Amino acid sequence: MEDKRLGNFLRARRELLQPEDVGLRRVGRRRVPGLRREEVAMLAGVSVGYCIRLEQGRERHPSEQVLAALASALRLDSQEETYFYELAGRVATCRNAEESDQVSSIVRRILLDLNHPALVIGRYHQVLFRNALADELYRGLCYGRDLLRLVFLDPAAREFYPDWETIALRTVASLRANIGANLADPQLIELVTELSTQSQDFRRMWPRHDVRAKVREATRIRHPEVGEIILTCETLTVNSTPDQQIIVHCAEPGSPSQRKLSILAESILRTPEGKDVD
Repeated sequence: MEDKRLGNFLRARRELLQPEDVGLRRVGRRRVPGLRREEVAMLAGVSVGYCIRLEQGRERHPSEQVLAALASALRLDSQEETYFYELAGRVATCRNAEESDQVSSIVRRILLDLNHPALVIGRYHQVLFRNALADELYRGLCYGRDLLRLVFLDPAAREFYPDWETIALRTVASLRANIGANLADPQLIELVTELSTQSQDFRRMWPRHDVRAKVREATRIRHPEVGEIILTCETLTVNSTPDQQIIVHCAEPGSPSQRKLSILAESILRTPEGKDVD
């Protein structure tokens, strides 16, 4: 039995678009809803016959270049494009880096209202935003704005994370989970090259191919001012921007760690403000 899911998706999206939606003139009477196959083929730079084979399920493995062209022709948004690539058995490589790095005002307000250290990270573990208590928690670290480089390149990382080996393995595994099969991502290649060149430990861990998304984790941190703090780190996905995750650090109520967080909070003499990455 032929798998026509890809073709059905293409036809459905084509029928939802009108010529004026894609900058074309409406000429004559149209017997079919939406765009004609000929119009989609012209916009994507492929043959009409190829579009017919795709819609009929006789061609189910288009190249990434063809997928990108069709996604653009059909005006797919990021979620539709990801789904489209999955139907074709591929991983979407076209991401808007600027959108992925923008933290919405609503997410910022949520973090600023929290009484816990909280930050937003991107798919490469870059810190996009954090509240004042998170600023205080990571104060003094050379790479406090980049959790991956913090672990592997910051000289203070092994003191900051008493369980450094565990943290490092988790970090590499969650990077692979974020990237998935998209190992040809240019930004990933640049990052892996940099870390492999500068960190022997990263060179040791990356080839293990550990894959593990960030989940609720207990983390020990040794802060230079208040000493050791034991935190539970909960990771939340921002559905409106899937490349972003919120990490909230919580201490056990009534514990010494909670009292130490309170000391850090009291040391903040200004109104708590989150800060963007420079």
